[in-house]
Amino acid sequence: MAKLTKKNLLKQPIEHIDIKKLDVKRLVDAYSKMSFSSRDLARAAEIYNRMLGDKNASVWLTIAGSTSAAGCMQIYVDMVKNKMVDAIVATGASIVDMDFFEALGFRHYKGTPQVDDSMLRKHYIDRIYDTFIDEEQLQVCDQTIAKIADSLPKRPYSSREFVAEMGRYLTKHAKNKNSLVQAAYENDVPIFCPAFSDSSAGFGLVMHQWKNPDEHVSIDSVKDFLELTKIKLASKDTGLLMIGGGVPKNFAADTVVC
Repeated sequence: MAKLTKKNLLKQPIEHIDIKKLDVKRLVDAYSKMSFSSRDLARAAEIYNRMLGDKNASVWLTIAGSTSAAGCMQIYVDMVKNKMVDAIVATGASIVDMDFFEALGFRHYKGTPQVDDSMLRKHYIDRIYDTFIDEEQLQVCDQTIAKIADSLPKRPYSSREFVAEMGRYLTKHAKNKNSLVQAAYENDVPIFCPAFSDSSAGFGLVMHQWKNPDEHVSIDSVKDFLELTKIKLASKDTGLLMIGGGVPKNFAADTVVC
């Protein structure tokens, strides 16, 4: 058995699925003739096709959980590039720790849940169930967020505004050009992260505010809510494609009440 060094633990990168190389339509159509969740998935695909065909509707993608790190990142990028989504509401982790992190040139790695976490801590390796991440690289991500904040006028920003600045940064500095943050910036698709600080962005912004206690960048979650509600008001109809639930699902749905 190979010695459990950091190099050996961070050996096999997660490969993101490329839906452009697969034809799953016949499989999903077949699901419509089955039962339980298979038929639910086929019905969801049918509704999403109707949303895309409605020129008066805006389509919102909500992302929760660790699907970006798990290998779905390319799907979200392709949706943006092919104009299949008009707005995104996501967790800070999906956008920062996973997508922006890989745009900086880092990777997520195949791991296992059956591992001694104290040993991972010794090697500075973080774990998302069976996925490993280099903590030292995550700290570079934190520092990059702080660097972006340091460069901006000191005022409150919506997460949408700050993520756009992250996309602007990537146009000049990305090592992996196939990023959701960069694609959204280049295609004018807003990304909202209502729990933005619950991610690498939180550490970076704390670093920024620690160095600039009197005048600094901050994130205004109410401004997020107002901006997304304005998108809802401007749309005749809206449709939600929800991957996971949690804060993004609630935040998007609450615009109807607002």
